[in-house]
Amino acid sequence: MATWSNIMLQNSNSPLMEELIFFYDHSMMVIILIVTYTLYLIFILLMNKFSYKNFIEHQILESVWTMIPCFFLLFIAIPSLYLLYLMDESKLPHITLKIMGHQWYWSYEYSDFKNIEFNSYISNSPDSSNFRLLDVDNHIIMPFKIQIRSLVSSTDVIHAWTIPSLGVKIDAIPGRLNQINFFINRPGLYFGQCSEICGTNHSFMPITLESINLSNFISWINKN
Repeated sequence: MATWSNIMLQNSNSPLMEELIFFYDHSMMVIILIVTYTLYLIFILLMNKFSYKNFIEHQILESVWTMIPCFFLLFIAIPSLYLLYLMDESKLPHITLKIMGHQWYWSYEYSDFKNIEFNSYISNSPDSSNFRLLDVDNHIIMPFKIQIRSLVSSTDVIHAWTIPSLGVKIDAIPGRLNQINFFINRPGLYFGQCSEICGTNHSFMPITLESINLSNFISWINKN
């Protein structure tokens, strides 16, 4: 969960988010290298008192400063494309969760288990133990160490179902069924919000996912 003064990404709770953080660190190192070298060259040019007024072209130099940015772009693009295809990969899911976006709440359906379905609204409980503007009245219950598939759509406008610590973000578009897979590493509460500006109450449709072990999940399914 994001906290005050948090300037980095949230702690990863899924293998996909771990890879995204690795890619973020990799990209930042490349960008810092480029910025540092560019600032160094600017500083050298500003401090240099000599000039060569007849210097108007240098084909080798122009080729070099064209090829070097291409090299850096490839250095970032190759792992980026790998991650892009990894996020779209569908790996034999064990559980399917159907998600529908509404103005302004979410509804969920466990179609694999007796068609369990419920709506999830922002919690208005005055209890101080709740997370303000992030907690909901009905949590999504999911087991960890299980491959999960989410089918996402909307009944009215475009929403976006997002849980940053799991590396999950997918648009909920009316008339279209989008799919995303995720794998939870550990038990806990994971929070997210709609990440698409869907109307006046856009900031009041949070997401709360509770991850539990498989035996407790089966007991919860049997009770419902």
